[in-house]
Amino acid sequence: MDHFSFGGADLTRGQIFQVIIRLSVASMVTYYSVKWMMNQLDPTSKNKKKAKGLAEEQLKRLSENDGLKINAHDFNDYELMIASHLVVPADITVGWSDIAGLNLIVQELRESVVLPVQHKDLFKSSKLWQAPKGVLLHGPPGCGKTLIAKATAKEAGMRFINLDVAILTDKWYGESQKLTSAVFSLAAKIEPCIIFIDEIDSFLRARNLNDHEATAMMKTQFMMLWDGLSTNTNSTVIVMGATNRPQDLDKAIVRRMPAQFHIGLPSETQRTEILKLILESEEVQIFEKCVETHQFLE
Repeated sequence: MDHFSFGGADLTRGQIFQVIIRLSVASMVTYYSVKWMMNQLDPTSKNKKKAKGLAEEQLKRLSENDGLKINAHDFNDYELMIASHLVVPADITVGWSDIAGLNLIVQELRESVVLPVQHKDLFKSSKLWQAPKGVLLHGPPGCGKTLIAKATAKEAGMRFINLDVAILTDKWYGESQKLTSAVFSLAAKIEPCIIFIDEIDSFLRARNLNDHEATAMMKTQFMMLWDGLSTNTNSTVIVMGATNRPQDLDKAIVRRMPAQFHIGLPSETQRTEILKLILESEEVQIFEKCVETHQFLE
């Protein structure tokens, strides 16, 4: 029988094999014990499990309804966390016909975003006519910015990630960067896709010396990944943001959003069109209601 010297002691081949097995078992027990303890210490673990279940359900629906050949196993845990904010196209019930008083903006969005996405092959040879990688909707609250974003996704046949930036902040070091990376890797896997960030100024406001290190790193990484969309001419991922404080946005962010639309308070003519759409089945005096809503809106 062969003998080997191990730590000053002579061991047989069988004894060494037993030591290896014991070390392997001990390592596995330690790994899963530490993982279990971290889950117990993490107050968001239940929410993460719930988000993962929702993401798997949404991806399954996306595969069934859109014919996209994907499987939940093709996505890592971070991508599944982001996918919990995915809005399946079938769940977007608004389109251009549900928007009134913004005909010029709708026409510009149709020409600059929808058509280049729908007819990608026709526009791929020209950088000037490709869909922008960034779109900014700005104006007073309650004027339809989110509605326009969803309608654009619906009309262009794009998937829609309604990103809650709070999900990107994680107390464990390095997790925020992984989640930020997952936003873009998920969008690339399910493209064409719109990454929509409401109140984008709260996330990508002008940087200053008071920013936390982790926040600054997350912003920098977000912009680097965003730049990757511009260099990839085959990408059909668009970052769309909405804000009522465009002046607070970082200038570097504004440069990355060449398509900018101001959604202002509706004029009397626009209010008339809005009320006609909302009250089309009601017997009311539209003009009188339009006059009455003047102070309400302004």
